[in-house]
Amino acid sequence: MWYLCWAMDPRYISPVNRQVRPAAAGEFSPLCIGSLQVDPPVVLAPMVGITNPPFRTLCRGFGAGLYVSEMITARALVERHTKTLQMASFDPSEQPRSLQLYCVDAVYTAEAVRWLVGEDLVDHIDMNFGCPVRKVTRRGGGAAISLKPRLLEKIIRAAVGAAGDVPVTIKFRIGIDDDHLTFLDAGRIGEAEGCAAVAMHARTAAQLYDGEADWHRIGELKQAVTTIPVLGNGDIWEAWDALRMMRTTGCDGVVVGRGCLGRPWLFRDLADVFAGRDPADPPRFGEVARVMLDHARGLTAWMGETLGVRNFRKHATWYTKGFPGSARLRDRLIRIETLTDLEKILAEADPDVAFPESAMRVPRGKSGGRQKVALPVGYLDDLDDDTPPSEELEQTAAVSGG
Repeated sequence: MWYLCWAMDPRYISPVNRQVRPAAAGEFSPLCIGSLQVDPPVVLAPMVGITNPPFRTLCRGFGAGLYVSEMITARALVERHTKTLQMASFDPSEQPRSLQLYCVDAVYTAEAVRWLVGEDLVDHIDMNFGCPVRKVTRRGGGAAISLKPRLLEKIIRAAVGAAGDVPVTIKFRIGIDDDHLTFLDAGRIGEAEGCAAVAMHARTAAQLYDGEADWHRIGELKQAVTTIPVLGNGDIWEAWDALRMMRTTGCDGVVVGRGCLGRPWLFRDLADVFAGRDPADPPRFGEVARVMLDHARGLTAWMGETLGVRNFRKHATWYTKGFPGSARLRDRLIRIETLTDLEKILAEADPDVAFPESAMRVPRGKSGGRQKVALPVGYLDDLDDDTPPSEELEQTAAVSGG
């Protein structure tokens, strides 16, 4: 048997979480996002190029919650771009169907939402106002939108008005940088305009993914937004982190991003701690290899073997990160061309190697470094301006969900 009880082997609990205990019965209220009940109160963060149907299905297999699509550009959806329509699709087993929209213009936002809802394609819509990537903010999109409250208000109002009974939520950051904090205004606007919940990544756009998330700001947001759920995002590396965040800030749920990359079983651990149980130890390499193969096969079934295997390469590096000899293994994995290549490489590895303690909190995905946030020329001159940015982001741009 490849797992033992965490409580029997405390080396798999990081020092920061050594004193954390599983949730007590009735400690946390059910998370209700409109008519949707999310139990446990855990949401998979939208991540472009990652949270596609195969990955969402894999994660959902480990535990209940809400699993959001990668970011979909509203205008490209309205114009029915072929790639966008594929990205906006769901596996038949997915329920509820949750989609994130990138919106900069109230007109296209309303059209996109009206079509999604009218065709019964979604059960939940999230909107991205947190993306910090330069190619997005320099056009006035993503995290830059929250700098202009009237523009933000118009876009949210358009989405909520077109959505009918389908709940709409928004996700944003603390602000652009330490001199431009926008999270309280964004949260209050979302609440006033009828959002079913708000979520915040507790970093500024200037931080990107650097340093530690400022959970204190999540607590401030929770104090300011009182009639709808507030979700916290940032540095959920272990299931215990989710309990610490909720107990520390009072937030109503957590959004998990980089912590599940190469570790989709994190959702099983989250389900355990919210149910009052200690989670199992991480899997040994043999079980990790089986998860990798399931993931890769799902991707190739969805997008074909060539594209599916290429998409999986980055996941392969995350799954193996921290294991002994993983540098040499990753060097081979990033060169795979077929599922057979992957199967052969994994078959040669020792299945009994334990998941390394040192890898528990190792960041995966985007990390490190700060930036000076790029904004359109003159963008800060009139923050009351509600004119949408002049350029729409192409759906093909590889940007983060924030």
